[in-house]
Amino acid sequence: MTNPLRPRDDAYYSTHLPGGQHWSLRLRRGTTLSLTAREADTNVGLLCYNPENLLERLNLPDTLKCQHTFKLTRGNCLYSDMGRIFASIIEDDLGWHDSVGGNLNRAHMIAKGWQPVSFQQALNERPQTGHDSFLIELAKYGLGRRDMAANLNLFSKVESDDAGQLRYVSGHCQPGQRVTLRFEMDTLVLLHTCPHPLVPSEAYPHRGVDIALGVAPAPGEDDVCYRACPENARGFANNRLYHLGLQGA
Repeated sequence: MTNPLRPRDDAYYSTHLPGGQHWSLRLRRGTTLSLTAREADTNVGLLCYNPENLLERLNLPDTLKCQHTFKLTRGNCLYSDMGRIFASIIEDDLGWHDSVGGNLNRAHMIAKGWQPVSFQQALNERPQTGHDSFLIELAKYGLGRRDMAANLNLFSKVESDDAGQLRYVSGHCQPGQRVTLRFEMDTLVLLHTCPHPLVPSEAYPHRGVDIALGVAPAPGEDDVCYRACPENARGFANNRLYHLGLQGA
């Protein structure tokens, strides 16, 4: 495991996304996105889209099925619904990121007693939902509710009991822990720092994350993500074919 408290000295750009906020950016192939938690039980929702064809987006069911896993960690890849790899997880201090817990919505907030508050009442400290946060970011690119996909919850862990009930694992994320994604194709990335829908908390938790962007060399066949399973090798092959087609266009 890497040192969770080391600074990200090699970043080309860094910023802080406060808790309960949202962010999006088009990231080029070869870019790395490092996210570092400042507080325990941080949650970061993530969605991915192909900026050249916005109909292509993150497909978590395929991501889990082809890699034979319930959780995502170092060595796993994030697949699109076209069988291509948006990003690979190349660094991970946590060992588990939730792929099935879904997104906080208004019904969740009301059930928890987190009453919705207007922007005029609380400004940027108002409690936002992950669902609405993604809709705001999607609208910037001409997308809407019909374009919402199942999201990944970075830093969060959810377990299933014998009856199939999901349980949020408190304390899984600790301050200073980091996860780094390497993008294998140009990707429109949407993030929010709204709470996980299953987090047990009496008050709406505002837990932000540090963002750092860098670059990484193209992966070879000895890459940990390439070698993780045969399906990943085929995913990287799909990416090579896709980029070969773009060069000929």
